[in-house]
Amino acid sequence: MFRYLVTASAALALAGPAAAAPVTPPKIAIDSFAQLQTPLPYPYNDAADANANAAVARAKTRARAEHKLLLVDLGGNWCGDCRILSASMDRPEFKAFLDKHYVTVLVDVGRFDKNLQVPAHWGITERLEGVPALLVVDPTTDKLLDGGRVSALQDARSMTPQALADWLAQWAR
Repeated sequence: MFRYLVTASAALALAGPAAAAPVTPPKIAIDSFAQLQTPLPYPYNDAADANANAAVARAKTRARAEHKLLLVDLGGNWCGDCRILSASMDRPEFKAFLDKHYVTVLVDVGRFDKNLQVPAHWGITERLEGVPALLVVDPTTDKLLDGGRVSALQDARSMTPQALADWLAQWAR
């Protein structure tokens, strides 16, 4: 039985997105998005098209230097789910968690017609399934860690603030 437990534990550790010990997600103090401060933010700089590559490169360099993951948040100010995610991530308990584990950069993709070279860098050349799309990147290897799940939060409004935090915690290290 002990051998089975060790094998099962090893399999679970390898099956998860992070091979290291799981990171405990922050406890979000609100239960619903109705409790978010309004108006919701317009987080994406839609005038920063020419600077998207430079912003991502700066964030990746910083993430590597600080031994954190790079979190590239692709979205648009027209997207309610993007604004809900941003407002949730701005909550003090959520922001502290993100600041500890990630360097975040926001990239405006317009209506799927701007800055698409950013996801293309990590092999996402087809139209994004939806936004927000989050790219979790190891800045040392430049490897996309959440490939195939980058649009998992595209329906953020149907989740809870805690579920958003839990999703991001699974990649943290």
